[in-house]
Amino acid sequence: MQKTYTHHNDKFKLKVAVAALKGDKTTAELCKEFGVASSQIYAWKKALEDSTNIFSTKNKPVDRDAEIERLLTTIGRLKVENDFLEKVLGR
Repeated sequence: MQKTYTHHNDKFKLKVAVAALKGDKTTAELCKEFGVASSQIYAWKKALEDSTNIFSTKNKPVDRDAEIERLLTTIGRLKVENDFLEKVLGR
């Protein structure tokens, strides 16, 4: 008999992980309530605990215009180098 796996969405995972972190219920009770394995609850709980830097100021979004300009400059420089090398090698 083939076992089927259930794919849970992120909201459900967060709900289970928060319930596990609260500590109001045992893991066995959470398993019965949400219908998931205890190992899965531990994994989601650990993932939530490890995400402490979600609101960190270090993770500011990159200025897209500056990044695009930097990449275009690099592409231009590499294009000039390739053209020069093609002339030198006689291709």
